[in-house]
Amino acid sequence: MFKLILFDLDGVLVGVADILVASYFHLCSKLKFPCYATEKAIQVFTSKNEFRSICDLNHIDVIPYFKLDEKLNSEDIAKIQFPVLTKPVDNGAGVGMKVAYNEKELIENVNFALTHSKRKEFQTEKYMSECDDMLVYYTISDGNIYLSAAADRYTNKSQDVGSPVCIGSVYPSKYLNNYLAVVNQRMIELIMSTKILNGVLNIQFFVDKNKNFYAYDPGFRLQGEAPHIYLNNINDFDNRSMLINFALTSSTNEPDLNIKNDPFFKGKIATTVWVLLNQGKISKISGLDDIKNDNFIIDVIQRFKIGEIVNTEMLGTERQVFARIYCVVNNKTEQKNIYEKIKQILQIENELGENMILDYMDINKL
Repeated sequence: MFKLILFDLDGVLVGVADILVASYFHLCSKLKFPCYATEKAIQVFTSKNEFRSICDLNHIDVIPYFKLDEKLNSEDIAKIQFPVLTKPVDNGAGVGMKVAYNEKELIENVNFALTHSKRKEFQTEKYMSECDDMLVYYTISDGNIYLSAAADRYTNKSQDVGSPVCIGSVYPSKYLNNYLAVVNQRMIELIMSTKILNGVLNIQFFVDKNKNFYAYDPGFRLQGEAPHIYLNNINDFDNRSMLINFALTSSTNEPDLNIKNDPFFKGKIATTVWVLLNQGKISKISGLDDIKNDNFIIDVIQRFKIGEIVNTEMLGTERQVFARIYCVVNNKTEQKNIYEKIKQILQIENELGENMILDYMDINKL
């Protein structure tokens, strides 16, 4: 028997999971609490298919995709140009995603995606392996929409399971000026069409060699990489505090946001180092305390401890991330120095004394 315990509640928040946004909306409606989500926003930003449709309406390019359903008709499969990425329409963080290079792998990947989809829906897209990856992050406050951050994302493509997982990101993006000139106003109009007045929104883009942008994977919630850490450190506002204020008062209570907001990060360079682990049991962690004490490190979010296991199911997803290390520097030289320091002193070993850390991003290509 379960005993229901009622608490006095002052407000409701949602974290970093898309799947919780709809529940957040319904709970706030039932309790008559402030809620930044709208029904239209939930429809658009928690379904990859709905997001693709609204992008088309606002003249924002999306990843080329192929018509395919669970029947896997031979006529539809014949039109597919491999490689392709298959993923659930209602999941994220790499869960349920796999790359197929032939028909056999495609059929396996469709079934895999369906097992990770609550709606039992999937989509199959062109695998954008030759493109750069970019993240944009918007803050919406009292009806005003601000592009708050843009980052270049670097992924690990050496694993033959799941999908490429991010191993690092750099702010501001080298494509920020191009994005502001070509896409930003269209994205603002898209956001306005969902009737959002408050909240945070992150969207990823592929950028090809001709600097064309292809939108994918929106998130109407705090972003898992936590760019709000940089916004608090550099631009002096914190999306977490804003969302708490809204939950309690119906206002984000950030009156100077138009002055503080700067997606160029006031000339600073921010670098997030994602430390990914191979499969195994962690028996040794060293160097992390020295990293935390460095003046250029503003935060470290550690997810694994000694004795914990990285299992097969975690590979190819963000669940294999040991930690994210947040660095803020003034120039490229400082960026390279702190990055090399992390690589040199951080050691994570399994029970056999073997290195568990996957490859880092190539700092010379940033």
